[in-house]
Amino acid sequence: MSKVIVSPSILSADFANLERDIKKVETAGADWLHIDVMDGHFVPNITIGVPVVKSIKQIASNPLDVHLMIENPEKYIKPFAEAGADIITFHYEAAKDKVSEIIKLIKSYKVKAGLSIKPKTSPDEILDYLHELDMVLIMTVEPGFGGQKFMPDCAQKIPVIKKHAPENLIIQVDGGINSETAKVCTQYGANSLVAGNYIYKSEDIEKAILSLH
Repeated sequence: MSKVIVSPSILSADFANLERDIKKVETAGADWLHIDVMDGHFVPNITIGVPVVKSIKQIASNPLDVHLMIENPEKYIKPFAEAGADIITFHYEAAKDKVSEIIKLIKSYKVKAGLSIKPKTSPDEILDYLHELDMVLIMTVEPGFGGQKFMPDCAQKIPVIKKHAPENLIIQVDGGINSETAKVCTQYGANSLVAGNYIYKSEDIEKAILSLH
């Protein structure tokens, strides 16, 4: 998979004009839409839930890349799948003892399954699950807020995952992504990038998306 999948984070969009901002990135060449779901427990922030995802599904053309930064993710797989998620990623740290069970649950709804790790989690902890997954999401910032600075040490997890991953595994990176940090990640072997502020605050959104490929 040589093409880089660009997934703009709508966390950086104008929520009063969400449809406009979704269409803006889709027209500009985005591949997916990244939707950060935060519960105020697993991470300190609270964002959006199932009703908003359901509404987005009605107006979006791109696949919905739903990132669950929540406790007890297994309770919310069915509602988010039924709301229209095309990819559901949950955090290893929130479900260490039931990872395989949740992956199977996600796939039972014909949805792609992703597993994410926070900056302090070693990639070695999830190597046993790579063959069950469609995607691994490596956080290069502490999850919870947009606009944070890229942590280069976290990017060094990418080649570790790449070495042990099946050929079709998507390796996604989220946190502080811009044209420079994107190069670091793709050189290491990442093939999907999430970017929020870099895309949405850009004067030329199409150019910003293109610079991540």
